[in-house]
Amino acid sequence: MAETDPLRAAMIEAAERQLASSSDNEVATRAVCEAVGVSQPVLYRLFGDKRGLLDAVADHGYERYTALKAAQEQTGDPVADLHAGWDGHMAFAQENPALYQLMFTPRPWSHSTARERVMDLLVAALTRCAAVGALKLEPRTAAQLILSANIGTALDHITRPALFEDPTLSHRMRDAVFSHVLTTTSAQNDADPLHTAALRLHAQLQLGGTEALEPVETALLQRWLERITHRS
Repeated sequence: MAETDPLRAAMIEAAERQLASSSDNEVATRAVCEAVGVSQPVLYRLFGDKRGLLDAVADHGYERYTALKAAQEQTGDPVADLHAGWDGHMAFAQENPALYQLMFTPRPWSHSTARERVMDLLVAALTRCAAVGALKLEPRTAAQLILSANIGTALDHITRPALFEDPTLSHRMRDAVFSHVLTTTSAQNDADPLHTAALRLHAQLQLGGTEALEPVETALLQRWLERITHRS
């Protein structure tokens, strides 16, 4: 959600500017307050403490991330869009290295929801893939694999550029993970057609629903499909 309190928004922007210019990705609360002309008690009233301020900066970063995703054209090919999404994620990391680390590096006692909300965006993209029969796994499991690989690759490029300078590394990692979660086999050669059909129907119901069933019937069908797609 966009900030509606001008002072709170100004302090978040000041903290993000300081974060981006810092050599050690640190933010000094006193400097943030001085930048917007308020005393430190104002910061504590609005954010609780420094951790709360950092959480707010991370969540504001998510808003910027989603704006970039919204600007990315959605085509009729969800798999192509998924490839573009990986590249867009890497570009965001490269353009906002300090903010990216704040958003995606685990911090003790953090209450930021940025990473979880990015996961939800990816699940939605993978649900589109499942709806056209292009996914081997259920969307959330596939999202966990892809996001972990995407974040790990991005953080490696940011924090250890000398060790991860190969420009093809990102796409090689992307292709390796995508080959595990995406299917290229036809329905005739599918080793588990029931699992594939269940994934696809489950995704189609999530995307569009159906007027043929009562809500309680749809919920029951969704539960059956989840049991099929999650079985070991």
